[in-house]
Amino acid sequence: MMLRYALRTVRHRKGGFLGAFLALMCAAALITACGTLLETGLRGTIGTERYAATPVVVSADQNVHRTTVKHKKGKTKTKHKAKPIAERAWLPENLTTRLSRVPGAERVIPELTFLAEPLTPTGTGGRTAYGHAWDSAALTPYTLTTGTPPRARDDLVVDRYLADRARLKPGDRLTVQSTRSPRTYRVTGIAAPTGDEIRHQTSLFFSAAEARHLAAHPGQVTAIGVVPAEGTNTGDLEAAVAKALRGTTAQVSTGDERGPVEFLDAAAARIKLVSMGGAMGGTSLLVAVLVVVGTFALSVRQRHRELALLRAIAATPGQIRKLLGREALLVGAAAGVAGALAGLPLGSWLHGRFVALGAVPATLQHTVSVFPLFAAVAATLIGAWAAARVSSRRIARIRPAEALAEASAEGGRPAWGRILAGLVLLAGGTVLVAVLSVLRTEPASTPVTFLAVVVLASSVALLGPLLVRAAAAVLGAPLRLTGPGGRLATANLRGNATRMASVVTPLTLLIGMTCTVLFVQPTLGHAARVQAREGTRADWVLAAEGPGVPAQAARQLRTGRDVATEVVRTTVRVGLDKYAAQGVSPAGLTRTWDPDVTAGSLAELAPDTVAVSELAADQLHLKPGSTLKLTLGDGTPATLTVAAVYAKGLGFGDLTMAHDLVARHVDNPLAATVLVSTARSQEELAAAVRKFPGVRVVSPAAADSLQAERLQANAEVNYFAMGLVLAFTAIAVVNTLAMSVSERVREFALLRLAGATRRQILRMLRTEALSVLLLATTLGSGIALAVLTAFSIGMTGSAAPAVTPLVYVTVVAAAGLLALVGTALPGRVALKARPVTVATARE
Repeated sequence: MMLRYALRTVRHRKGGFLGAFLALMCAAALITACGTLLETGLRGTIGTERYAATPVVVSADQNVHRTTVKHKKGKTKTKHKAKPIAERAWLPENLTTRLSRVPGAERVIPELTFLAEPLTPTGTGGRTAYGHAWDSAALTPYTLTTGTPPRARDDLVVDRYLADRARLKPGDRLTVQSTRSPRTYRVTGIAAPTGDEIRHQTSLFFSAAEARHLAAHPGQVTAIGVVPAEGTNTGDLEAAVAKALRGTTAQVSTGDERGPVEFLDAAAARIKLVSMGGAMGGTSLLVAVLVVVGTFALSVRQRHRELALLRAIAATPGQIRKLLGREALLVGAAAGVAGALAGLPLGSWLHGRFVALGAVPATLQHTVSVFPLFAAVAATLIGAWAAARVSSRRIARIRPAEALAEASAEGGRPAWGRILAGLVLLAGGTVLVAVLSVLRTEPASTPVTFLAVVVLASSVALLGPLLVRAAAAVLGAPLRLTGPGGRLATANLRGNATRMASVVTPLTLLIGMTCTVLFVQPTLGHAARVQAREGTRADWVLAAEGPGVPAQAARQLRTGRDVATEVVRTTVRVGLDKYAAQGVSPAGLTRTWDPDVTAGSLAELAPDTVAVSELAADQLHLKPGSTLKLTLGDGTPATLTVAAVYAKGLGFGDLTMAHDLVARHVDNPLAATVLVSTARSQEELAAAVRKFPGVRVVSPAAADSLQAERLQANAEVNYFAMGLVLAFTAIAVVNTLAMSVSERVREFALLRLAGATRRQILRMLRTEALSVLLLATTLGSGIALAVLTAFSIGMTGSAAPAVTPLVYVTVVAAAGLLALVGTALPGRVALKARPVTVATARE
């Protein structure tokens, strides 16, 4: 019976349910889109290109491991964890001898992969360029279409894609920036892959001797391809290879598992995408719950008279709850299915934008299944039903005799349960802000930052009626001075606080969340730049437009008393924890770099020592003289002695080691920057490094600006990721405003019959909207300021969030525009009908 009545209600009150439908549909679309990103990170395919003709690939272990054994109550519990390393791990070359004896292996092909950037005017068209030895061309396979293989040290074979793009032919000269100084090679041939699988890379093939020289890992290879003999099954060969490698850490890959071996950035992007999709999805879900509950509360309020009549004719509280629950499930099912289907192209578009921004490599293919759709529909149904249950509590609890009287006027004070829940959430948000002020790492603080905003906004939603009445008391006198419209607005703020609070909540969330998203990264980036700027003592800085500054360029400048400090950056693991690290040239270091040493001395920095930030020293319980065991970027373990502790870890990373130690264990050993202390002019330095293409001499201030541009590019990914959540909140603001105004059609008609003009009513609506905007701006700005200040204290040590006034004013102006448009347009529509017709119409 209740289901049939719910169907009739939804059919005959489509307009009343439209707002809830839109809110639920947007929530489902956002959850589906985030779900596809999460699934891509978990199960996304990374197809192989380079190893297409090699069924079995052996590679080094790309993880650092930790096994813990706990003995409790007579039971032994073993737990194993693994975390990825930042650079490519290498294999011992002598494993090829062992693998050549494997039964069923026809050919064993060692592979070298290293940085090799062709310096051509046309570039590589967005493809990553790698260098290889010609001996490994059979892994794809590449075959010569013209010319001869590389035999001499200065011979080079390029793939057909690069040859066509740069218009190269055998006999031409091509300069390549690899791991050493730029060198010009003679193109001896052009090779083409079999098939059309190569889409994301371009290959340069060197002679075996030159490839080993450029790879700079003597006695090691990046991978080993094993080609089966005719009639040998791939599975059997894989088992035989695994058996032969028993006792080593080498990994055996076949099928789609070969892709992550080839594209390490795609494998690392999986973790990033899982984190990003999970954060977006979690925040979206919390925002959706808050918005949908508010929308349903407003929808139920619009039907208060109808529901009160049902209570007056003896409908039980259970029947009212069942009715509203079934209506919510019907609307939720329709909105969930529509939103889930709309979320699929939205997720694909999101993935494409992340690829375009460089956050996700194109080699990680977008993956879609039915699971995100089912999850979105289920979340929508549960959210709609829960929102309806929460919204129906008051009308279902009142006695039938009081129902119509309750419906005719808004109650005075909110229920004690609502006030208590609001205070609990306020206390919870305060605790989160306090916790945020002591979190000192970005991965730990970021989720707490956005969670604190949502929790505090939720407390505003529950305490909203009290806040609106308080605002009306403060604004009452000034508003009454503005004329009849102001007096009507004041009366509405006082008499309809609950309705006004339903509009304040999404506006508060929009302003608070937007300000937090826009100013979190600048706060961190500004502090890091200040530390880097204060700690750089160099007169000039070498910067590169390409992959980096060659070591030879730095050596060119080390004449007389001049100092050139090479800086190479990487990430290392201490245990399973990740730390940003750099390698610097120790000679004359204090003339170019001052990280504010608080203990020890940089003079002790050597290949067997390390300087650590105060944060790392605190977390790892280190001091000068302590021993630190860590895993370098390529998985090589190292034991170092702490030489110094410094304060400016945010600007320079948590660990600083000798340049030569770090450079031997990174994929790109070229310096990110070179700090130069000299009496020579910029023109003299530029002349000294002119033979190195793309290397520029800039001032420290210009280098700081370049760093700011890189930080801004990284921040764009976060802005874009959270932008959809903000867009959903903005839609919710307009939706809630439109529902709130449309509810008041009869009120407007009665005002017009009492003598109010259309202009006075519209002025009243504008005054109400501006009053609500002022309250929401105060609350949202207060929430954002508290959260950002706590974030700044924890991450930078100072209560100084980086807030750009122009950006803040733009956010408030945009919120104001939404409020005015969301009020004025429905208001004009509501005033089109004749007041007598509306006032005498049946509800």
